[in-house]
Amino acid sequence: MVKTGVFDGDPTMITKASELKKELQRLVRAIVDNDDSNAETIDRATQTLRALKEVKSKTRVSLKKPSNDGGLLSCCPEEFRCPISSELMRDPVIVSTGQTYDRPFIQRWLKSGHRTCPRTQQVLSHTLLTPNLLIREMISQWCKSHEMQLPDPTQYSNEDGLTEADRDHFISLLEKMSSTLSEQKEAARELRLLTKRMPSFRALFSESIDAIPQLLNPLSQNRSQIDLHPELQEDLITTLLNLSIHDNNKKFVAETPMVISLVIDALRSGTIETRSNAAATLFTLSALDSNKALIGKSGALKSLIDLLEEGHPLAMKDVASAVFNLCIIQENKASAVRDGAVGVILKKIANRIHVDELLAILAILSSNPKAVEEMGELGGVPCLLSVIRESLCPRNKENCIAILHTICFNDRTKWKEMSEEEATYGTISQLAQNGTSRAKRKASGILERLNRVVNLTRTA
Repeated sequence: MVKTGVFDGDPTMITKASELKKELQRLVRAIVDNDDSNAETIDRATQTLRALKEVKSKTRVSLKKPSNDGGLLSCCPEEFRCPISSELMRDPVIVSTGQTYDRPFIQRWLKSGHRTCPRTQQVLSHTLLTPNLLIREMISQWCKSHEMQLPDPTQYSNEDGLTEADRDHFISLLEKMSSTLSEQKEAARELRLLTKRMPSFRALFSESIDAIPQLLNPLSQNRSQIDLHPELQEDLITTLLNLSIHDNNKKFVAETPMVISLVIDALRSGTIETRSNAAATLFTLSALDSNKALIGKSGALKSLIDLLEEGHPLAMKDVASAVFNLCIIQENKASAVRDGAVGVILKKIANRIHVDELLAILAILSSNPKAVEEMGELGGVPCLLSVIRESLCPRNKENCIAILHTICFNDRTKWKEMSEEEATYGTISQLAQNGTSRAKRKASGILERLNRVVNLTRTA
């Protein structure tokens, strides 16, 4: 079959485009199927569409790059060609199945999340890449005989900003994680800095299944004594955060045994910087729906909500972002409610602490019946009405009235409070006239119900 897709031959682009399409489908379905879909869902759909367009445009540009080999490479021996790119290999490496590939192309394959050999489809026992010196020398001789210069492999691998020396240094730093405490601290600090400054260093961790376990060795070996070395814990958790920012690492990091449990440990103890970065790590990892479920099942929401209740200013935004992301899936909403999220959030909103972020969480929890019941019982109605009166943010007003709509239509006893609010301040009618389109619709629905209640009372 003739290939016509713009992503042919680039596994990274195939995976990226596929993920974006799935996310776009999910968001569009949510918007179409749910009349109450909020502005945030529409914004996320728009951003995802733009990202997909950007990936496609970049790929089309890369496919148009001209070849400057004068057609000579088209006649090179088949065994010198990379099975993925079909091009002459510059830096041939061997995978665990014994097959040889050009380093940049097999790296892209692995970074896309694949753990099989592209040619044989066998599962790779590990993802270490061994230089094929014999093939490299044979290719070199062939190039010389055809008066053609083959680029140095270290220069070629520099497409991702790394040389073989960088890789060797990376391995030596990981080895120090099993050494003395002073060497562990030194290596952890350097890895933290390198993974912050160099995105290519983040990608290195996905090349070996042992890299992250090696990194976290000091934490996993000394879970009970980690309080003695808080700076080491902070550096390692922050390195994990840096790795999680790399899109192709998210699934790999979250599914590595011990990672989530060690991040939860960090949420409960350590410096406030460590706890904040642990929350940020869960936030970045939860960008994938599969990770949302995995993190939710681990019990992380309880620790996040406890930290939210503590209310340390440095951690609040990261914690709120993590809770919001995790609660996008239904099963995590139930867990968050069981772990006391509603009461904690209402108290913070009442004190006007991070109102924007916490209202967004409350809005997403309002699809859970138990959460709605608790909002009514814990003073949610007067709290949200006061926010509508005081806030200048249209989205906050929209979230408040949408939540109030759900509370009142699930608990008839709340209509009295709404009626008194409208009679005293005209809050709801003002929103029905001046709010966002969704806020107007919700406010109008409440007003219609209030009018019916008043008419019934008069008739009686």
